Amino acid sequence: MSTLLAMAEKLEQTGIGTAIAEGRYAFPVIEGIHLIGLSMAVGLILLIDLRLLGAFLPDVSVKALHRQLQPYVFAGFAIVILAGVLLFVCEASVVIVSPPWPFKMFFLVLGGANALYFEFITSRRPEALPDHGPLPGNVRYAGFASFALWVLVIVCGRLIPYIPHWA
Repeated sequence: MSTLLAMAEKLEQTGIGTAIAEGRYAFPVIEGIHLIGLSMAVGLILLIDLRLLGAFLPDVSVKALHRQLQPYVFAGFAIVILAGVLLFVCEASVVIVSPPWPFKMFFLVLGGANALYFEFITSRRPEALPDHGPLPGNVRYAGFASFALWVLVIVCGRLIPYIPHWA
């Protein structure tokens, strides 16, 4: 852990880490951009998840909804990743010792794996996304898992500043 902490401190001392940490407006502006991207990406994913669960727009084809929202989801995630990396660089040594951080990363990896599995395996099956009628159980389960995992990512991310270290 001490080597990881030393690497995190070195990261904070880079020019960009120092500029963000010492700048009056840099951190809050980047955090705002991060939250806007998060709202865009996860908000749209939650709409797709609710459709997979049958709780939203039941008369709209999942394929059509997914196809139309996907570019905006990707754009939102690009914003989240860029801003998240910048936020991490300026406070890495604080973030890595916060108890919620490893849980956030774990749920983030699971959410990404679930999305990739759905995108490249589940949704490619012809019977998986019918235009009408009920969706198969595995598709509804993927929507539930996605919904739960992204909510957990957000909750853990918001807990990082409030639970700074293991008690």
